[in-house]
Amino acid sequence: MLIENIKLAFNAMRGSKMRTALSLLGIVIGVASVVAILTIGQSASQSITESIAVGGLDMITIYPSYGQRTTGTFNEEFSDMLIRDVEGLQTVLPQNNSSARVRYGKESMNASVAGVLSDYGSVLNLEYAEGSFFSDMDNINRRQVVVLGSTVAETLFPDQQALGQYVSLFRNQAKSYLVVGVLESKDATFNLSYDNTVFIPYNTYGQRFLRTSGVGAYVVKVQEGYDTIEVSDRVTEYLDGIVGTDGYNLFSPASLAEMADQITGTFSAFLAAIAAISLLVGGIGIMNIMLVSVAERTKEIGIRKALGASPSVIRGQFIVEALTLTILGGLLGVALGSLLSYAVTNLMDWSLHLSYTSFILAMGFSMFVGVFFGWYPAMKASRLDPIDALNYE
Repeated sequence: MLIENIKLAFNAMRGSKMRTALSLLGIVIGVASVVAILTIGQSASQSITESIAVGGLDMITIYPSYGQRTTGTFNEEFSDMLIRDVEGLQTVLPQNNSSARVRYGKESMNASVAGVLSDYGSVLNLEYAEGSFFSDMDNINRRQVVVLGSTVAETLFPDQQALGQYVSLFRNQAKSYLVVGVLESKDATFNLSYDNTVFIPYNTYGQRFLRTSGVGAYVVKVQEGYDTIEVSDRVTEYLDGIVGTDGYNLFSPASLAEMADQITGTFSAFLAAIAAISLLVGGIGIMNIMLVSVAERTKEIGIRKALGASPSVIRGQFIVEALTLTILGGLLGVALGSLLSYAVTNLMDWSLHLSYTSFILAMGFSMFVGVFFGWYPAMKASRLDPIDALNYE
């Protein structure tokens, strides 16, 4: 019986192609809009997260306020204290940042200078085009060695290898530094731009490059298995207790990624809800075509009733027809929505993340619309009197 009703539905659609196409249009547009909005929203969220993840979703950066940098709280011993007192921390690395003019021969450029410990390269998973990161002994002995970012190396050494050469850093005075490593190109993070940075040992920075006893920032790595946002909250609570809320700034890529995901998710859901209104409009179109279909096929209904068809059989026939229309429109809408999503994400240079939830949601809603708006015409057809139906002109 179901197969027969589906065949009758397709016959009815073929009998009035233009009217069917116009009725399907609302369903197709509604489903395509829901699918495209949710898929584009998810793709945007994933792309934002991937961009933020460059900074390390398991990383936290603490920036002491300017007034706190000269106090006894934020010093090198603070790293050990933080690991001891806050659960879930793997490594805490002090860091200082400034800028300088970097020169080799006739080539020179302005670059960021970061004073870091030897563990910095492994903690941040840095990769090297030449050489390696400096050693712990380089830091202990305050050696004038440097690791160059890729852009710095390309600018100063366009035609030769940088490794083993000496570059000059101009701050208060010029000093020569031996190049021990060159980094592979790495996207900029919220912490710094690696490609335009030169890294020198932490002790060298504080005692030979720019004399300072303060710490500009702490790079914190969260232990595997711990939630970065929860650990970040614990660090915040701990710091509030010892230096107050104005004594520092804290940045966590994971928190930013979660916030971005919530914003794009809420915005996408809001737009999808608006787009779903067109499905209701399409449902009204389905009801209209089904009412017209009932009127045009009154004699057919009368004949079927005269031959013994029950009201439930007649009702089922027209509900199946309405469902067939909405399912067909839903499938076309899913295809169109996926195509639109691909076009937009390709234009925006995002990675496409198809929202299969949107497929199920849109198809389920379109089927609900088919049953809801097909019910009244089906009930009207099932209640027709056989004699009146046979005499209908």
